Amino acid sequence: MREDQPWPTVEGIGTEILLSETFDREAITALRHSVASCAEAAGLAGDRLDDFVVAVNELLTNAVRHGGGVGRVALWSADGEVVCEVSDSGHGLRDARQEPSVRPPADQPGGWGLWLAEELTDTFQLTTGDKGTTVRVSSRSSLSKS
Repeated sequence: MREDQPWPTVEGIGTEILLSETFDREAITALRHSVASCAEAAGLAGDRLDDFVVAVNELLTNAVRHGGGVGRVALWSADGEVVCEVSDSGHGLRDARQEPSVRPPADQPGGWGLWLAEELTDTFQLTTGDKGTTVRVSSRSSLSKS
C-alpha cells in the first residue's frame, strides 16, 4: 500500500476525528471493536450502536473483499451524529445506484452489505468510480438534542 494513496471522500470530514486508519482483512475484527468503543463514547447506545457497528462492519468487509484488499476508515462526531466513511481503491461499482437500494432476494448469497448499511443507519451516501468507492453512513447520537 502506497502512503500517497488518493483515498476518495464523499465530502468534508468533521473536525472531531475519533478514528482514522488504513486496514486490511486481518484488522477488521479489532477495528470493529474500536468503532464500537468510539461510537459509544460519542453517544450511540443500545440498538442504535449495534446497528451502526453492523453497518460499518459490512462496509469494512466490502472494502477488502471487493476493493483491492485494503481500505481506509474515518470515524467522527459532528452535529449530534456519529459518522463513518469507508473507502477503497478498487475499480468502482458497475451498477452504482442513485435510488435507495432494494432488498436482495433471500436466496442470494451476496449483495447484502450495502443494503444492510443503508437500512441500519440514518444516512447513506455512496460515491464510486474508476479510482475507488467511498461510503459514508451516519446515525444520530442519543446524546444529541433532535
